[in-house]
Amino acid sequence: MKTRFIINPRSGRSRYAAEPVRQYAARHGAEVVATERPRHGSELAQQAIADGIDLIVAVGGDGTMNEIASVLCGTGATFGLIPCGSGNGLARQLRIHGSIAHSLGVLREGKTTVIDCGLADGHPFFTVAGLGFEAELAARFNRLKSRGFLRYLTSGAKLLHRFESSEYSIVHPEGKDKVRAFTVAVANAAQYGNNALIAPGALLDDGLINLTALPPINWWNAPGLFLRMFNGTLSLDPRVRVRVGNRFVVERRAPGLLHTDGETHDAGTSVEFQVRPACLRIRVPA
Repeated sequence: MKTRFIINPRSGRSRYAAEPVRQYAARHGAEVVATERPRHGSELAQQAIADGIDLIVAVGGDGTMNEIASVLCGTGATFGLIPCGSGNGLARQLRIHGSIAHSLGVLREGKTTVIDCGLADGHPFFTVAGLGFEAELAARFNRLKSRGFLRYLTSGAKLLHRFESSEYSIVHPEGKDKVRAFTVAVANAAQYGNNALIAPGALLDDGLINLTALPPINWWNAPGLFLRMFNGTLSLDPRVRVRVGNRFVVERRAPGLLHTDGETHDAGTSVEFQVRPACLRIRVPA
């Protein structure tokens, strides 16, 4: 299997992964290239497909994963992942997350499966896309020079005290809901990353996406909701709106930010979310 690694040297643990990856590539006749600028991963993935590469491996965080996996959707190429980011939601759900040696072992000894892809306003996502607080937080987090889970928490705490919830209209397969929400997340995977389960029942290969709308949050109810997110019981809270389907349209009063796997985009007052079933071939543990 012709293999090419695409490393983002600016992603989290990538500097620690670079040498083991290069050694692995040398032993197995694979190639290694590095990104040099934003969105360069997509260009390198397109080139790899044109070169007839069978297995294209992203070495980086969720942004790098998204850039490369988005290009591979619907092609005959297989996606591999060496997770080196702050959250690594897709890698955690697929049990790829862990040591660099474990992730490399999955490429060699694992199996290939097929997962879904979500689309938010036409932008592909593989873990979670969303509006509201999480999109604003993603924009702030992406501007930081030094990142990590702790920095994500501290950035969220700073934003929390002045962020205002918004009114949303959610069109779903069963009808239409009007909600006031702190954040609206549409998930292909169960978690954002770091085992924060925003959609505990979400599966990567069921042809569905899961919408979760969190109620307005303050310093009083935040600890309980935060705890539920990490123990997998968020959907049991009656204040949390949960919907499952293959398409949602979320309407809001004013344009704003949208994030897909942590990368932000400008979006209008109406944002469509849909699923693209069984479109990405990916290496996972056997």
